[in-house]
Amino acid sequence: MTDDVLMVFTTMPDAARAENLARTLIESRTAACVNILAGCRSVYRWQGAVESADETPLVIKTTRSRYPDLERELRALHPYEVPEIVAIPVMAGLAGYLDWVRDSVAPAR
Repeated sequence: MTDDVLMVFTTMPDAARAENLARTLIESRTAACVNILAGCRSVYRWQGAVESADETPLVIKTTRSRYPDLERELRALHPYEVPEIVAIPVMAGLAGYLDWVRDSVAPAR
């Protein structure tokens, strides 16, 4: 079954904070892998005004069962008042990779 694996998207204000967050998520085993992507420019509406900011996108791999802990950790560590936290189920993928994701976020034995 693949629908227990999730890809979670968020952004951070810079690469250094993205790296720190990624390492924390891996160390806590709430994420199996975090891809830190090249910086981007985001344009959005915030508190009635159109804003823009440079950001660093992250793609986080976890499981549905670990998602609540991951979200809690992201909310606690994220510098934004309302961070982007969006989870998408993985509908198909290489079985060995998906098993690795599950094993990587399983509680330490």
